[in-house]
Amino acid sequence: EMVLLEAILNWAEAECERREIEPTPKNKREVLGKVLYLIRIPTMSLDEFANQVAPLKIFTLDEIVDFFYHFTANKKPTLAFCTKPRLGRKAQICHRFQSCAYRNNQWRYRGRCDSFQFMVDKRIFIIGFGLYGSSNGDAEYKIKIELKRQGKCQASKNYSFYSDGSSRTFHVYFEHPVQIDPEHFYTASAILDGNELSYFGQEGMTEVTVGHVTFQFQCSS
Repeated sequence: EMVLLEAILNWAEAECERREIEPTPKNKREVLGKVLYLIRIPTMSLDEFANQVAPLKIFTLDEIVDFFYHFTANKKPTLAFCTKPRLGRKAQICHRFQSCAYRNNQWRYRGRCDSFQFMVDKRIFIIGFGLYGSSNGDAEYKIKIELKRQGKCQASKNYSFYSDGSSRTFHVYFEHPVQIDPEHFYTASAILDGNELSYFGQEGMTEVTVGHVTFQFQCSS
């Protein structure tokens, strides 16, 4: 919802300039009209609303108070905004490797960057990566994931994740879905810091089709 809100506010600013009026929050609200009510503000997190939405001053004081009551009170006020989350599309997973393995003293992350390049033939949105974890029981990793196009960062995220010693991949997510345009190479990278031995992928494929989308993979420079 934050991405949608930012998009319509950018449009509102351009519309204010076209009308030759100052792009104040009040004027943006006026040019948006009923469109603003299509943004499902109540489905955001309290932290997202308090730190990113309220400071925009696009909502009235009464609306802001009602939103905070909605997020925190047991008895919630009636709002003019939809309170049901969007269903969205079902996430799909692209597996670059056909199997995984581990060998003693062979693979540890230890703060090294692991990266590859990929290209798709249709527009998609990337929500995150799947990473192999510890092959030696429970372990915690500090991680940074990043997505670049022509050296320019499109998205990044820092946090910690736990692996349970299984060979499955662990999913780590960006703050928001990242649009990937077709016929352009992107670089996906991850830096993990941990001491335990890790599983690693093998039998990597250069081309994978998921649904109606074909991925091409190659080593990053």
